[in-house]
Amino acid sequence: MRADTKREIERKYEADPDTRLPDLTGVRGVTAVLDRGVIELDAVYYDTEDLRLAAASVTLRRRTGGEDAGWHLKLPVAPGVRDEVRAPLEDGVPSSLAGLVRARTRGAPLVPLVRLRSRRDVRHLVDADGALLAEASTDTVRAERLTGGDGGTAEWTEIEVELADDGDPAFLEAVDKRLRKKGLKPSRAASKLARALRDTGAPPAAPPPAKDTTAGDRVLAHLREQADKLATYDAAVRRDLPDSVHRMRVATRRLRSAFRTYRKVLDPAATGPVADELKWLARELGVDRDQEVLTERLTARVDALPVTLLLGPVRGRLRAWAGAGRAAARERTLAALDSDRYTALLDSLAALLADPPLRPAARKDAGTVLARAVRKDHDRLAARVDRALALPAGHDRDVALHEARKAAKRARYAAEAAVPVLGGPARRFVGRVKAVQKVLGDHQDSVVARDTLRDLAVQAHLSGETAFTWGLLYGQEEALGAERERELPEVWARASRPGKPLR
Repeated sequence: MRADTKREIERKYEADPDTRLPDLTGVRGVTAVLDRGVIELDAVYYDTEDLRLAAASVTLRRRTGGEDAGWHLKLPVAPGVRDEVRAPLEDGVPSSLAGLVRARTRGAPLVPLVRLRSRRDVRHLVDADGALLAEASTDTVRAERLTGGDGGTAEWTEIEVELADDGDPAFLEAVDKRLRKKGLKPSRAASKLARALRDTGAPPAAPPPAKDTTAGDRVLAHLREQADKLATYDAAVRRDLPDSVHRMRVATRRLRSAFRTYRKVLDPAATGPVADELKWLARELGVDRDQEVLTERLTARVDALPVTLLLGPVRGRLRAWAGAGRAAARERTLAALDSDRYTALLDSLAALLADPPLRPAARKDAGTVLARAVRKDHDRLAARVDRALALPAGHDRDVALHEARKAAKRARYAAEAAVPVLGGPARRFVGRVKAVQKVLGDHQDSVVARDTLRDLAVQAHLSGETAFTWGLLYGQEEALGAERERELPEVWARASRPGKPLR
């Protein structure tokens, strides 16, 4: 889905009640600071009773006052950077915004959590042409707990500097230097809501991260990171952001791979059903992702051909195929994300991470256990590569190479999870296996492209068009696949070369 979205880049600073915005006309590029008056803002923030949005640094509010009154959903992008998705004012939470946090709420109701009433004294920092560089405001805030507490209140003053649309983030660095010189300190809270929760006595939204001292610590930290990415990319997929389907699919694969690789740490009897559902989700996402990859590949192949070799309505047929496939794939993806089965998967994953089924190896040294698991995945990859290379060229080898590719991904994911513990050796292992995965991936993409090109050639022929160009592209893909097969032994030899042991 598309919605009214604004990229918000800002800095917040602690201030005393009598603090005033320092003079910023000396900051590079600022010619004038214009007084834009005082605005009264009234915002009610919504969350689940157990603060699932706050735990993910996501905020959802209904605000009146100012020029942008309405519903605002803020999704974190990076420190100090958020995407604000807006919807018009209405009584209940708009379905468009509720859908974007569905992976976080998992069906739990969104209830009024905190009310913030702010008196905002606004200044505009402008350049010599009068163009807006940033908006600086002094906010006097009163917070009132509505749910999940004893109705506590808190008051504070803060200074906020928000970069203008399409502004240079380096400008905020210059403003930051000036404000620090004037004695202002960056806010300890990432948002007004975070401070309101803290100052009104709310319990922490998320537990502090555990140290990677045992195998269980490290594996669980990795799984929680991937589960958070799964929910983050859910919102990105619904917004149809570039590469979002791919990233969400990778998160599902990393979770499933970790369950299989580290089965000495987590009981497979408990993780198996969750892994099966993750496989289902990856398959549903794969339709959209595979369509995207194949469209880019075939479009690039057509664009690279001389016009004299484009016989018939090649571009038109490719566009029609891509458009129909994309629409069907996206419909299937959104249906999966809106399904009860997906919500049940998220609930099962959250329950497993809240009460992990740890095995005895979980209490052992992280480095020893993880290194052993990575080596085992490497041995599995080696067996699959050797088997594929022993087969003659053809369908059976193509299938075997695809299986080797999946083993390469698993070995890579296992090593990536171990990098915080094993350091450089694991990082170098990841790089070597990634090179193998790239060759195998390009080979598999060639196999899939050939199947599609044959279908397009048949469709062209049945429509009375020449299939010459489709046959030419098929030949190119066939030659590329053979080239990747010739490259593999050398790439695999480099990846298998002895280096510093993992442990």
